[in-house]
Amino acid sequence: MSRRVVRQSKFRHVFGQAAKADQTYEDIRVSKVTWDSSFCAVNPKFLAIIVEAGGGGAFMVLTLAKTGRVDKNYPLVTGHTAPVLDIDWCPHNDNVIASASDDTTIMVWQIPDYTPVRNITEPIITLEGHSKRVGIITWHPTARNVLLSAGLGVQEGGVPTLDWGGGGNRARVTMPGLVWAGSDNMIIIWNVGTGEVLLSLDDMHPDVIHSVCWNSNGSLLATTCKDKTLRIIDPRKGQVVAERFAAHEGMRPMRAIFTRQGHIFTTGFTRMSQRELGLWDPNNFEEPVALQEMDTSNGVLLPFYDPDSSIVYLCGKGDSSIRYFEITDEPPFVHYLNTFSSKEPQRGMGFMPKRGLDVSKCEIARFYKLHERKCEPIIMTVPRKSDLFQDDLYPDTPGPVPSLEADEWISGQDAEPVLISLRDGYVPPKHRELRVTKRNILDVRPPSDPRRSQSASDAQLSQQHTLETLLEQIKALREQVQAQEQRITALENMLCELVDGTD
Repeated sequence: MSRRVVRQSKFRHVFGQAAKADQTYEDIRVSKVTWDSSFCAVNPKFLAIIVEAGGGGAFMVLTLAKTGRVDKNYPLVTGHTAPVLDIDWCPHNDNVIASASDDTTIMVWQIPDYTPVRNITEPIITLEGHSKRVGIITWHPTARNVLLSAGLGVQEGGVPTLDWGGGGNRARVTMPGLVWAGSDNMIIIWNVGTGEVLLSLDDMHPDVIHSVCWNSNGSLLATTCKDKTLRIIDPRKGQVVAERFAAHEGMRPMRAIFTRQGHIFTTGFTRMSQRELGLWDPNNFEEPVALQEMDTSNGVLLPFYDPDSSIVYLCGKGDSSIRYFEITDEPPFVHYLNTFSSKEPQRGMGFMPKRGLDVSKCEIARFYKLHERKCEPIIMTVPRKSDLFQDDLYPDTPGPVPSLEADEWISGQDAEPVLISLRDGYVPPKHRELRVTKRNILDVRPPSDPRRSQSASDAQLSQQHTLETLLEQIKALREQVQAQEQRITALENMLCELVDGTD
């Protein structure tokens, strides 16, 4: 008689728990845009959610402590002329967030620690380089002020059409395999500090880009595309290092992320439209390390990965559950742990960085689940009896200090993230200015025109020149007044002498 051996893992009993009603964020009109984005971004200070807005695109930024009902007139971050498709917090400055929009632009915003009294309408900088809508943005994990954006070729609404014939014989035919002429499908890497394009990868993806992910030190990219190809790209060399066609055979969108071990974790669909997950070795794309079928739901699985614990959480749009798996070096390599289930489906999901968690409660992950009208925190916990700091659950984790400057990264240097200890918890600073080696656009007041891309040095020099001009004019006026006073005094003395002589 054989006995089943239970795999030993400290994360085997991880459980999820939804926050209490008074700790949720209510009366939020979550965006209804049909794009497979998470619609939510969170860091240790702020929660940002893409919302419905008339006359353009907008998102809302709340401090984490501002739970409860949100006022309908709560100030928004506006400026885009079309719906916002993606948002991402800067990993090196908790007050800086980037937004991508259907209006083909990327805007970078400085969020104050206090609650503004009116809408924030002036970004620090507007990045313009795409010819189609921008659906993906992600910051470099180790280099300061380096931001990646990906444009989408086919406009929302889907498949291009072609008109044939004329007059009464005119017919419209859909062309599902065709992309519009002059389509974007381009990845641009920016230096936000100067507003310059560092790199442009415009000939690697023949169709719509579904996902882009950096590896841990930002030297490689993993991308998935509508052409069903998974690509590993060295952006600085401008070349595809490895690729795999039909990592998942289905036509629906695929997602890919790097793991701590350097493998690629993917989610997609089978030919029979079953959802599927896979683990791949970039050095040998011929056969998957692991491939597992899941269910037949239609929602795209969004993977959220914690490299410290090597746990990947799968959140399907439209699902009411979060599945989580542990990735190890032992077969079958991707181990199912558990499922958190709730009653209502999720419209989007935000994932808190490790430094924003409560280590005193053995919290190893926190999600912010978007409903139709509210946002609900979900806490993942490892049950422990001791109240002491758990070293095995909280190894040193990436902190807010960048390892490289943008110029160093583009010149070919690589560096692993600067790690911090969570033993005493992490307290975000009140308002931290960016530490740079030269003048940076994020350190100055934003320009008055939100649609104008202007460098920080130009803006500050212009302000200094205006101030100097005013001071010179004041000095000249003061000298002129003093001269007039002396002249008046001299005339008064002359008048007194004439009066005395007449007497």
